[in-house]
This record gives sequence, structure tokens and C-alpha cells, in this order.
Amino acid sequence: MNELDSLAATARAAFAEARTPAELENAKAQFLGKSGRITELMKGMAALSVEEKKSRGAAINVAKQAIESALTDRRQQLADEELSQQLRAEALDVSLPGRRRIPGGLHPVSRTLERIEEIFSSMGFDVADGPEIESDWHSFTSLNNPPNHPARSMQDTFYVDLNGDDGIPYNLRPHTSPMQVRYAHQHIKKYAAEFAAAAADTTGTVKAPEIRVIAPGRTYRVDSDATHSPMFHQCEGLWLGENVSFKDLKVVFTDFCRTFFERDDLVLRFRPSFFPFTEPSAEIDIQFASGPLAGRWLEVSGSGQVHPNVVRNMGLDPERYIGFAFGMGPDRLTMLRYGVNDLRLFFDGDLRFLSQFQ
Repeated sequence: MNELDSLAATARAAFAEARTPAELENAKAQFLGKSGRITELMKGMAALSVEEKKSRGAAINVAKQAIESALTDRRQQLADEELSQQLRAEALDVSLPGRRRIPGGLHPVSRTLERIEEIFSSMGFDVADGPEIESDWHSFTSLNNPPNHPARSMQDTFYVDLNGDDGIPYNLRPHTSPMQVRYAHQHIKKYAAEFAAAAADTTGTVKAPEIRVIAPGRTYRVDSDATHSPMFHQCEGLWLGENVSFKDLKVVFTDFCRTFFERDDLVLRFRPSFFPFTEPSAEIDIQFASGPLAGRWLEVSGSGQVHPNVVRNMGLDPERYIGFAFGMGPDRLTMLRYGVNDLRLFFDGDLRFLSQFQ
């Protein structure tokens, strides 16, 4: 083996020992770099004759090509090894079971709303739905809560600019009470003939259709703590007729609470209160005879006899039509039913919490 063959063999051995691209480049510099062995051999040709330069140069070029070929092969080998390591590191074990798809379900508040609708529907109440962006008149004025009334400060809400030309202020409704007037107008229009016949009858024998409805839905107020949320749910109830009294309210709401909580030992208490749209008004408290909340009075609803001004705004005669209204919070009922002590948990979207109700 001559000198150039030995040099090529040495280069191949050095390249084979390189374990990383950086080591391979260092080995390359020893043979093909500016100060490498091939470069030195080329410089040594200066003292040779023309004929010797031809033969010597050709031989050096053959050795250089052999070294470059060995370098290219080793580079490819290192690249293949790196790719193989990467593929092994990122390989998927197809024998593993797939990710289990967790079945969906109703939100606990949605469960409560459906339960409320089912119970009141069995008592003959309609279920009404209405806009969440309401006019100021429907939200307040029609409910005997005129502009600048101090009671409005109890229901601070979010006002909305609809860029309309009517000059009417709109808001995100602070309660579902506007549906009292909206539903009454729709109901009177639907049964116009029956209401007209009752109004024309002087003997009192012709009865107009009663207004019996609940209005569950989202509402908005400027509140945020463990028991209040800027967005929450409310269910408004209304029963209006010619002979509807507080006695009917007590019977209806007692039956509802006992059915909702599935407790016959549950008792109700009515506390005098104030609401602009009812007179007289009362807070409704409940008490359990047993369990974690036994002996405590818990507020669940506001209620009262519909104010005559509200009856007039419905288009009816308050001397003839009387009834009651109530408003309760399904979120609070959900907290009591499931033993949850922080309202915000319902709206945080934490699946670890919500999945407990599936």
C-alpha cells in the first residue's frame, strides 16, 4: 500500500470513529482542511517537474476523491442514526388503548331549570321565553319602577347602546320580570274575544282566561362574589285571574319546594318585604327538618300580590284581576340541592367539578 492509499485508509478510520457531526467535521479538517494532509501534499508539488506534477497530481486527486467519498458516506450514516433515534423517541405505541371520550351531560343549573319547568308545567303553568336585551320600560317602568326610583339602585345593570333612533335605553335584563307584561300582552291578544266577553259581562258569570306562566332565563347585574354572579339565572312566576290570592301562592310554592327537594318535612315562611311590582310583598324562606341544613331558614324567593300599576300596564283592570308573582334563583336552588357553597363553581368551566353531576 502506497502513501496515498494509506492516507485514504487513515481518513476512513478517523471518519468511522466520529460519533457526532461535530467530531466528523474536526476529522475532515485533518485531511481536507486548509492545513490538512491533502493540502500539504498539493503544496509539496511545487518542486516537481512538469511530468511529475501530472502523475503526482492525478494520484493525489484520486486519494482526495476517496476521502471525500468516505466523508459523504459517514455524514449520511450519522444523519440516518440521528433520524432513527428521533423516530424511536417519538414513536407511538399503537398497542396502548385510545383516549376515552367522556360522555357529555347537562350542566347542573340546566338540570335545575328543566326540573322547575317540569314541576310548574304539571301545575298548569306555561313556560315563556323572552329577550335578554330589554327596553328600560319593560325592565323597570312597566313594573312600577319609574325613572329615578331608589329601588333601581338595587338592580344596577348593564346598559346597551343599540345605535337606534328611537331614543329608548336598553339593558341586559336584571330579572325575568319583564316577561310578566310581555306574556300578558300576548295572552290577551291571543284570547281577545274571551277577554272582551268577560269585560262586557256585568253579571260576573263570564270568566276571562287566567294568566299562569313561569319565565326562566339568564339575567345580569353588577354583582360578583361567592353567592352572586354578574350573569345568573332567574325564574319569574305569575298567576293572574279574578280570584287568585296569597293562599294560592302558599299552596303552589309549598308544593313546588317539596317536589323539587323531594322532602315532605320542608316548611315555608313568608317574611314581609318590599318590591316595587308587588304589594304586599314577602320573602319566602324554607327550612329542612333534617340534614346538613336542618333548622336554618334559607331564603329562596321573593313574592307578592301583583301591584295594581303593573296590572294596568298589562292592559287589565286591577279592580277585577288579581294574582301573585314570585321570582326565584335556580342557581341558588342548585346550590342547596347539591350542597355547593360557591356559585362561581358553576361558571368556571372546570370539568372536574361539572363531571360530578353526570
